[in-house]
Amino acid sequence: MGPVLAGVLQLLALIGALALVHVPFGTYMARVYSSKKHLRVERWIYRGIGADPDARMTWPAYLRGVLAFSFAGVLFLYLLQRLQGVLPGSLGFSSVGPAQSFNTAVSFVTNTNWQSYAGEQTMGHVVQTVGLAVQNFVSAAVGMAVAVALVRGFARSRSGDLGNFWADLVRGTLRILVPVAVLAAVVLVACGALQNFSGIHEVGQFAGGRQQWGGGAYASQEVIKELGTNGGGVANANSAHPFENPTPFTNLLEIFLILVIPFSLTRTFGVLVGNVKQGYAILGTMAGIWLGFVALMMWTEFAHHGPALQAAGGAMEGKEVRFGIGGSSIFAVTTTLTSTGAVDSFHSSFTGLGGGITMLGMMLGEIAPGGVGSGLYGMLIMAVIAVFIAGLMVGRTPEYLGKKIGAREMKLAACYLLVTPALVLVFTAASLALPTPPHSMLNPGAHGFSEVLYAFTSASNNNGSAFAGLNANTDWFNTTTGLAMLLGRFLPMVFVLALAGSLAGQRPVPVTAGTLRTEKPLFTGLLVGAILIITGLTYFPALALGPLAEGLA
Repeated sequence: MGPVLAGVLQLLALIGALALVHVPFGTYMARVYSSKKHLRVERWIYRGIGADPDARMTWPAYLRGVLAFSFAGVLFLYLLQRLQGVLPGSLGFSSVGPAQSFNTAVSFVTNTNWQSYAGEQTMGHVVQTVGLAVQNFVSAAVGMAVAVALVRGFARSRSGDLGNFWADLVRGTLRILVPVAVLAAVVLVACGALQNFSGIHEVGQFAGGRQQWGGGAYASQEVIKELGTNGGGVANANSAHPFENPTPFTNLLEIFLILVIPFSLTRTFGVLVGNVKQGYAILGTMAGIWLGFVALMMWTEFAHHGPALQAAGGAMEGKEVRFGIGGSSIFAVTTTLTSTGAVDSFHSSFTGLGGGITMLGMMLGEIAPGGVGSGLYGMLIMAVIAVFIAGLMVGRTPEYLGKKIGAREMKLAACYLLVTPALVLVFTAASLALPTPPHSMLNPGAHGFSEVLYAFTSASNNNGSAFAGLNANTDWFNTTTGLAMLLGRFLPMVFVLALAGSLAGQRPVPVTAGTLRTEKPLFTGLLVGAILIITGLTYFPALALGPLAEGLA
């Protein structure tokens, strides 16, 4: 079997598995978030944190819950890292420095999981399991909660009620993330992934040093890092490491875990608004962009330019031979079109155009299908902008799901859209203009520029992957990427929840002959075009200086 055919068959198997679970899993999640009952363990948690799960929240109250919980998580994780040296199970590792502790705490709480350190050489068992793994669950649940709050804004009328953040957080964690993670971890261990709490073992010696392997809860951390679109692994090599991702089957399983919740949430959206066709329209938009990016990535990486690539069957530099170009291309596109950031190959070693595709996937806003929760609310914001554009074309007040899109709604959508590009471009420009930050670049010219651009694109979009050539473990990059992650996560949430509150307070508009049918393929095409054009206009000059210049050289 040739490598191209193997890649295509993997893609078809993945699509089949996602299609199989889409309806039952999406419907189940809708029932979770609309249920009136509380499990016993959930009631214990509510008593412990002093929350009333039946209290109704307007958007400011919902936002206060999101921010309070998240910033408490940042403080806890920061202190845990600073105290690592005196904690049991630290494997002899010292406490983490202030700048890196800040960066890592912000990274995992914001669902970014950017890592400027080698995990197996920096973090002990306690920080990995009590700190990082816990945030992998709850940061994903926060994103899902905000997405559901926006959906309720479309579904409800004249109330301003967006539900209860604490109930959404606990249910998303206990009823969705934990059960799927447990089942998938068992499968991963059965396929050869490591799962233990052993110490560091010396396994060999070589000229000038010793080779050591450390144990760890690789399988359980791997599952939730993919399922929750987190991305931060135990090993520095991330999902290219055989302890985390041992076989081609586990590689495909991990891609499935990354995609299953974001794609299935479109069904949840359709059920909650009472029109599943609307969910299929959003799903079609997401799937169309994702498939297009996968095809383009495979083409760029399989293209045989030069004798070395011809001998290897494609651009194999930086890729694991057990995954090949097909598996690596699907993984790279999936991890950058979601907010996952996990890698099974080094994106810096992709072809110039291939590296640009990974960057463009993040620059789209990670909405195809996007991160857990964040992908859905990002796509719904783009849908609001698309119906506004359609309204301008025909001279009619734009409507979406029976709600008028007026000046207030468009201002909030525009602010959401502008936050991330501003962070990416301003921090990139500052890093290249100042004298010290460019010293962290491994490569000169266009590729070096791409390293810095990729870093802030990844941080601001809460992705977490890196171009690998940039030394980001400096005070400058730890601080600036930390700020980019904080602002890139929570400022958009402010605008999303404010928009949800505005929509929930409206009276539904009746459907007429002039209403734009947003469940039709025509709207899906309009939405795809709006996403690509708006993103291209925003980032094209920066892309022209980096990956496009390198790819066309």
